[in-house]
Amino acid sequence: MFNALVLRKDESFSARIDSLSEESLPEGDVSAQVLYSTLNYKDALAITNTAPVVRHWPMVAGIDGSGVVLTSDSPEWRVGDAFIHNGWGLGETRWGLLSERARLESKNLVHLPTGLSAMQAMAIGTAGYTAMLSVMALERHGLRPDSGEVLVTGASGGVGSVAVALLSSMGYAVVASTGKLNESDYLMALGATAVMDRAELSGASTRPLQKERWAGVVDSVGSHTLVNALAQTRYGGAVSACGLAQGFDLPATVMPFILRGVSLLGIDSVMAPMPMRVQAWERLSKELDLLKLERMTQVIALEQVIDTAHALRQGLLKGRVVVKVS
Repeated sequence: MFNALVLRKDESFSARIDSLSEESLPEGDVSAQVLYSTLNYKDALAITNTAPVVRHWPMVAGIDGSGVVLTSDSPEWRVGDAFIHNGWGLGETRWGLLSERARLESKNLVHLPTGLSAMQAMAIGTAGYTAMLSVMALERHGLRPDSGEVLVTGASGGVGSVAVALLSSMGYAVVASTGKLNESDYLMALGATAVMDRAELSGASTRPLQKERWAGVVDSVGSHTLVNALAQTRYGGAVSACGLAQGFDLPATVMPFILRGVSLLGIDSVMAPMPMRVQAWERLSKELDLLKLERMTQVIALEQVIDTAHALRQGLLKGRVVVKVS
């Protein structure tokens, strides 16, 4: 028997820690002990039942995790191998990793990079991996440290915190946008060169083109914030869009695209191909300052996840939340 955070929706919704049997696990060619998971914004939406994240019921929550292989029918994985798993429908269509045990598809696993512990991997988690995918997309577009200022929206959140720390470690001048100006010292410690109030970006704008400022943008907010970021991006610059904390709408015009050659780069962390995933995790293991990662991370127990999910949904947290599962 093992413990897991189970979401059910029969006559009413429930989220609770249950004791489950090994026989209840889904099919897969690898069984694993989960050591650490995380609490992401998508997890919070599912656990608080405030968005239709879960597609099949009952569902074990947790879109990512790290741990060790217990049994394997795959030639690519041996007993004792350390892994990372994120995306591929975990916590949505397939049982997730806020669970002491899991059965997984080996084709979806990433080997834990040298230099990262299982806990550090989940301090990075899907949020940090998404931040890395965003930076890689901007680099492919031509962004370099000498290109100019890079804006990070939602900077005190999980994706934003890692993006600020990662970009600053890579030599970029990072401006952090946040609704928590009391966290300015926290963001400056992560490497931001300046902090701005999100109110400067979050309102509806009647100006499709604004003063050019940003060479690149990592946006995890969407809606009016993304629209204003696009309108302020310099000629030939790019914006990576990876979240919708403000909303999934985009009340914009084509003006930034056709008059300034601005590019909008969509970032999908769930179904990203394996070579891109491996590259992202390898780069994170080498280019992210682990002292900054530690500064932005808090660790909780599995039993604390439900209350913490409500706090995250209400915008009361900063940085990354790691869940010690086993």
